[in-house]
Amino acid sequence: MKITAIKPYAVWVGIRNQLVVKIETDEGIFGWGESGLSGREKAVVGAIEHYTEILIGMDPFKIGHIWQLLYRSQYFEGGRVLQAAISAIDIALYDIKGKALGVPVYELLGGKQRDKIPTFATTSGEPGPEMIEQAKMLIAHGWTAMRLSPSGHGETIYEPREHIGKTAKWMVKAREELGEDVILGIDFHHRLSVAEAASFCQKMPSGTLDFLEEPIRDETPEAYESLRTLTDVPFAIGEEFASKWQFLPYIERGIHQFNRIDVCNVGGLTESMKVAGWSEAHYVDMMPHNPLGPICTAATVHFSAAVPNFSWLETRASPAENLGFDNTEFFPVQPRLEGSHYPVSNAPGLGIEVNEELIKQQSFKFWQAPMLYRRDGSVTNW
Repeated sequence: MKITAIKPYAVWVGIRNQLVVKIETDEGIFGWGESGLSGREKAVVGAIEHYTEILIGMDPFKIGHIWQLLYRSQYFEGGRVLQAAISAIDIALYDIKGKALGVPVYELLGGKQRDKIPTFATTSGEPGPEMIEQAKMLIAHGWTAMRLSPSGHGETIYEPREHIGKTAKWMVKAREELGEDVILGIDFHHRLSVAEAASFCQKMPSGTLDFLEEPIRDETPEAYESLRTLTDVPFAIGEEFASKWQFLPYIERGIHQFNRIDVCNVGGLTESMKVAGWSEAHYVDMMPHNPLGPICTAATVHFSAAVPNFSWLETRASPAENLGFDNTEFFPVQPRLEGSHYPVSNAPGLGIEVNEELIKQQSFKFWQAPMLYRRDGSVTNW
């Protein structure tokens, strides 16, 4: 079997683009992958087009060899753009191999260790009564883990000190109303400084939150180590990491408790399994990032089924959100929630189907993540 074509499609689905990639072979078997670098799809398409010149004629079964070839065959290896391209290619190769062998992808990863994948959902309402009502609705639908909304989401001016007090107050209120059994966390999307994140945590009684996701930027592990000394809330970090090497200091130095690994950014399933094994040895649980489309969800479900050290998979398809990423016109066969769990598909490959003809009719739409500013005119993190 030989690779004959690699076709990237950047297509608008729901509220933003999805970059899906099809790899074709001379035996008629094809596979689908997805890139996770939202908002920079054209850059990733360029990388995939470059990699296509290398991959045409190669054996798609040589997944590990191809990963090493794409990563090591250049002086300036790695980086988020190239790794997002490698991720999409890697996932598509697993889809091909699973289909060719007649087995689901999880069998290629060592077999499944669970039959269904528990998820956590996210509230969309501002901290306040609406957020708590959404959380109660999620509990009624079967969710036992959820991520609550921070104040200031959706604004163009973001001043952390104006929001952390209000957010902390409603986190405490949520814990009081929702009880001790539900898992509660919050994602600050790396908007805070060490001092601001510490102040936020210190405004709440210990045990209010079960995880704090991405409170500060990840470039400096020492900053997270400093924050670790100022709070006892478990950290969920890693959705921006584009290689196992970026995970290295966090895992080896015991900085965090949950890995927010993104299979569509970190280097695909090949790299994700290495991070999972490494994390298991350090008692760090996998809590995958999954804000994309059904191909990402399917690949992450197979990954989640195959690793022992797993907590919850992110879902953006709960009753509390309506982002449209799981559009059934584009993806007629895809993972569908059963209550708060994704069942693990036993179909060969990823177990998804894509309406390629409909995708071909769509055009790329420019999308930019919100650009946030402080009141003094300076730029701050989205």
